[in-house]
Amino acid sequence: MVVLASFGLVLLLPPLAQDPDYHDFADARALFGMPNFFNVASNVFFLFVGIAGLRSCLRADLGRARRAWVTFFAGVALVSVGSAYYHWSPNDATLIWDRLPITVAFMGLFSALLGEYAGGRLGELVLAPAALLGVASVLWWSLFDDLRPYVWIQLMPLLAIPTVMVLFPARYSHRWLLVAALGAYALAKLAELDDRAVFEWSRGWIGGHGLKHVLAALGCFGVLEMLRRRRPLP
Repeated sequence: MVVLASFGLVLLLPPLAQDPDYHDFADARALFGMPNFFNVASNVFFLFVGIAGLRSCLRADLGRARRAWVTFFAGVALVSVGSAYYHWSPNDATLIWDRLPITVAFMGLFSALLGEYAGGRLGELVLAPAALLGVASVLWWSLFDDLRPYVWIQLMPLLAIPTVMVLFPARYSHRWLLVAALGAYALAKLAELDDRAVFEWSRGWIGGHGLKHVLAALGCFGVLEMLRRRRPLP
């Protein structure tokens, strides 16, 4: 219900074009010959978390949710590559490669949690269509300059995951780490919206977009720690 309602609300909005000033980041400093150094280099945190998550998926007993968790952490690892490529030369063409792995990671996380809370088979059935829908949202934006589907892909899991957690009993411990991870991602989005203000507030140490990378990677690490520490509940 939350999925359909949020999608309907987004479709009621007028087409949302990409802001041409989006690529004008506050922190454009070059270092060691690397343009936009911190916005590029901060993506290494996604790589570390993604690789650690994939290793954990190979070792842990994740049941039917294994493929979804692998999709999530593979997406996180690929975000490091796509986002670094984009920030090296920010423009609409390179931004596609930043957003594609983000949607795959989001849909992997959504499918994994849906399966673990509402039923493993449901998560398996949803994974492939959800990942394709995420990719389609980026392609729709690139073809028609309409961000509505992409915005929905980012918004929907933030609404649906807490709803699923409330409606269905927890099967594992340490789900507070998932809540903390969602909180870190919400802070990341706020930092992204106030890119220049964060840069000024920090006296030029870090821009809001670079801080977004750190906070979002921290959120992904929270999910990884949840998987590592949790135990089945009675």
